[in-house]
Amino acid sequence: MSTKLYYFHDPMCSWCWGFKPTWQALRDQLPQDIEVINILGGLAPDSDQVMDQEMQEAIQKTWNHIHQQLGTEFNFEFWTKCQPRRSTYPACRAVIAASVQGKEEEMIEKIQKAYYLKAMNPSDMSTLTALAAELGLDTVQFEADMVHEEMENLLQQEIGFYRRLPVQGFPSLALEHNQIVYTINLDYHNPKTMLMQIEMVQAQGE
Repeated sequence: MSTKLYYFHDPMCSWCWGFKPTWQALRDQLPQDIEVINILGGLAPDSDQVMDQEMQEAIQKTWNHIHQQLGTEFNFEFWTKCQPRRSTYPACRAVIAASVQGKEEEMIEKIQKAYYLKAMNPSDMSTLTALAAELGLDTVQFEADMVHEEMENLLQQEIGFYRRLPVQGFPSLALEHNQIVYTINLDYHNPKTMLMQIEMVQAQGE
């Protein structure tokens, strides 16, 4: 019976960006019989409203906190060069649209690096199309997929799946083994802590 490790994330989640190196290290160490599935949780729905100053300052404090805790790099020029909006659904749909063309993981990384290192705004369609072009995607198809009703339906399915499971916040991990779902406690510093939890669950189900 297959074992699935669900990774709940949002491409514009700053803690997901901080977790990225440890998450990659964990993936590299996972047993081969575990299938990794990314699930978009959707932090913030579509909005054309510029983020208010209070929220901008709160998110900048979070970036500083993550940098101090994990050493994660952030480009704070984003807050002066861009008009930040509390809107991550476009970036989430871009991940799904890229997955249609076989570039899901690549798009996640492109969005994160554009947002956190290059001070680009992934809430803007122009940014997402530029990233699709950099990945060599068919941008005509990408833009059509981005506004297609099916893309929103797929996103809502992933959000709904996230909300049905006993996990909270992003990033989160859950292991489905023998049709039972187990929450995996995150360790931002050491992948072996999470690997031990996963191996214990697998051992219990044998």
